[in-house]
Amino acid sequence: MSIANKFRSAFRGDVSFLTLVGEVLRRRRAARQRVIERRDLDEIGATPARLAQPFASMSPSELLAHFRKKPSAFFALDKIGERSTRLFPDETAKLVNDADRIVDESVWELAGFEPLEFKAEDVWRRDPLGSKDWGLDYHADVVVYSDDRADIRVLWELNRFCHAVTLACAYVVTDDERYAETFFGQIEAWVEQNPYGRGANWNCAMETALRAINLIAAFDIFRLSKACTEQRLALMLQLFDQHGRFTLDNNEFSYLATSNHYLSDVVGLFWIGTMLPELEHAAEWREFALAEMLTEMDKQILPDGVDFEASTGYHNFVTQMLLFTFLLARKVGTDIPAEYWQKLHSMLDYIHGIIRPDGCTPLIGDADGSQIGPVVKRDSDDVAYLLALGAVIFDEPKFKEFGTLTPEMLLLLGEEAVEKFHSLVTAETTGSLAFPDAGAYVMRDGDLYLHFNANDTGINGRGSHAHNDALSIELSAFGRAFIVDPGSYVYNLDREARHCFRSTAYHSTVMIDGEEQNTTFADHPFILGNQARPNVLEWQTGDERDLVSAEHFGYKRLPQAVIHRRTVEFEKGDQYWSIKDELIGGGEHDFVFSFRLAPGLAVEHIDDSTVKINGDGLSLLIRATGIVASAETVPASVSRNYGHREDSSSIRWQVSAAAPLTASFILMLCGPSQNIQARLELLDRLADNIRK
Repeated sequence: MSIANKFRSAFRGDVSFLTLVGEVLRRRRAARQRVIERRDLDEIGATPARLAQPFASMSPSELLAHFRKKPSAFFALDKIGERSTRLFPDETAKLVNDADRIVDESVWELAGFEPLEFKAEDVWRRDPLGSKDWGLDYHADVVVYSDDRADIRVLWELNRFCHAVTLACAYVVTDDERYAETFFGQIEAWVEQNPYGRGANWNCAMETALRAINLIAAFDIFRLSKACTEQRLALMLQLFDQHGRFTLDNNEFSYLATSNHYLSDVVGLFWIGTMLPELEHAAEWREFALAEMLTEMDKQILPDGVDFEASTGYHNFVTQMLLFTFLLARKVGTDIPAEYWQKLHSMLDYIHGIIRPDGCTPLIGDADGSQIGPVVKRDSDDVAYLLALGAVIFDEPKFKEFGTLTPEMLLLLGEEAVEKFHSLVTAETTGSLAFPDAGAYVMRDGDLYLHFNANDTGINGRGSHAHNDALSIELSAFGRAFIVDPGSYVYNLDREARHCFRSTAYHSTVMIDGEEQNTTFADHPFILGNQARPNVLEWQTGDERDLVSAEHFGYKRLPQAVIHRRTVEFEKGDQYWSIKDELIGGGEHDFVFSFRLAPGLAVEHIDDSTVKINGDGLSLLIRATGIVASAETVPASVSRNYGHREDSSSIRWQVSAAAPLTASFILMLCGPSQNIQARLELLDRLADNIRK
């Protein structure tokens, strides 16, 4: 990265002088700490687990007996095998099959990639998609993002050990000792290949924290197995002690901004300190982490319950992480003030408010599919299971509207929770909602749905996970998504694709003169300007009609400035939306109006201004007025999961014209019981009214 871009990255956003001073001093302290750490690295790595009394005085056999007698602190294990098979036969069969493939073939899924084989000698350091061994340099010397196309995010996903939870859950169901033996064998190989503080797997405290959570969740089950010997227990305790020490010493706090990274750091410390009180520093880590976790919730959760990173994918991840952690705290008797339970409730409220009728959330901004303790591997937009858990935990019937009964509820809360979920009476259907702090506006009537996005780049202008998607929309109807956000696809694996998926052109909004709404830099995948700063002008909702109007200022930096103002109206009775795009300014410009389609849809061009989008016996008509241009169908892609994309297409109208300019679009649904000719005639009348 150039010096100028490094400066922009470090000091972008809304930052005060005192904050800058505090950050400079913090970085100096961190640099001094790393000098000491680098000097003592091998000594730290060779140190056995530091145990508290009376555990430090126990013999290895006594310590092992203690761990085998401990009650489970997280999973509800009583008679779980029989209940899982009875309640979730298909999911249980898949779980066991996935665990068998891990044991027999060393094959499992990472993120959105197809199942991969992990048999190389240096498997825990090797790029899962290539040949690069990330080496054993001091962790701070590792260059994470370079031009070699090796994607550190994929390596980190492997080393988060999500698959260990699969093995552990399968062990609960089957009592098959092969799963335990495989788990401990992999840990032994990992420790040998990743000495303390060396290599890419020690580069990021978030990764040590998330790895620790998943390993603790698995170990809480495997400590009961025959495969857990005295030597392996000692190794696990040493590993957990090292992870706690490293996470605290290298935590990602910054006076400039904190994000899901620092929150993950402190959540990981809370898990280590809570689940392993046998460690000497457990109480210190637990108390520090609990206080910091609540402080970060105050900073990172907006008043309307939304994570402040301008990304629904990261909101989903943070919600799951906090929900599981709050459950752990409640099970062990750690008090969390009621106001933070209420914040967690509001985070679920947001998911409930924006979830589509098909049970998926729009993927606004980045989404890498992160989970902790993944009982079931989920797509990035699949969070209905969190609503189901929330329905039981908060005794909240409305969450049952979209929430579905899943194995997570049985394994985390027990069969009593399953019975409670069945007994909840679903509240009345959710209607249109606004989340102004997040810039999210949902127009909803039954299973007709439109999401309007007016968020900024997040984290007080320092966001790294937002996209250039101001004033974009998602639309679904009759259980079918028609217009969607493209998702993220990858980060460093394909820099060109990374920038495409977060570009203005990839979203259902307006692009002017080929420029981005917010500035991006080709040599850095996580820098985004904050020029657009959307401003919502009006929001109305009623029984018959909704309206939202907003503008953004991302194109004021053009030589001849333009402001984009978009107004969306929803006529519920006639089942259509109208969109008015006002381009306010002067000069000649190239305007591109785009709508990104969901996969599996066929496009029929009725005339230059009208397209008919067909899928599953349903149709969406789009009619353009106010511009002289022909609709084009452009090949495109969308991504639900990191590393996976599907073929799709984008409908766009491109015109060169002088500003000011007003273009209008009518988006009309044609359901299974509606006559297409009658809908086209209504479309003609509405277009005539707009032209007049």
